Amino acid sequence: MGVRIVIGSSERDIKNIDPNWINEQVNRRRNEGVPVCIRILIDEGDINLSLTTSDCPSSGGVRRTLTGSENEVLNLWNKLHLSETDFSSGNLIAFLKQLRI
Repeated sequence: MGVRIVIGSSERDIKNIDPNWINEQVNRRRNEGVPVCIRILIDEGDINLSLTTSDCPSSGGVRRTLTGSENEVLNLWNKLHLSETDFSSGNLIAFLKQLRI
């Protein structure tokens, strides 16, 4: 499957995104006063994660022990403050650039 990014109702493969698209999606929603729900879906090797920003409805995902690689991805997500309400699109771009998949 690889890595997919979903912003609101727009979904793209990580290979088909660029920083301008991300900035446009995030800024447009913020300017419209709409919650900015971003999901990063990763299914690659020993990583099977769905990461969401704080404005996404809770899915009540299944709790399980994460692999070492999954922990690294989650630590990067948290380090770049993507679980906080006021995350920046620049931090999201940095996350995707630093993601080692």
